[in-house]
Amino acid sequence: MSQSSAVPSVQRSDTEQLYAILVDGRRAGLTAYRDRGEQRVFFHTEIDDAFAGQGLAGELVRQALADVRASGKRIVPVCPYVAAYLKRHDDFADITDPVTPDVLGWLKEQMP
Repeated sequence: MSQSSAVPSVQRSDTEQLYAILVDGRRAGLTAYRDRGEQRVFFHTEIDDAFAGQGLAGELVRQALADVRASGKRIVPVCPYVAAYLKRHDDFADITDPVTPDVLGWLKEQMP
């Protein structure tokens, strides 16, 4: 499969509660969240198989976390990918809150 030469873009959709990464106008992946007061709780990240291996997940999460910082919110990394990203990039440590049983219980109530 040939890789796209288009520069990917990340967009936040508050109605869908996710950040999407677009390549050539096509959604290549997403990271989903729920807002809990001043916390943005990330619980799922995925990249479409057609776009795998291009570093899109890292770019998506980096831009999503930068947006969280700009909005004045805090990060709660329930999603394993987001948690792993944060372990490798400590520049978001100052706005990261731990995943607690309280957060997990709240998140479970938010899911349809």
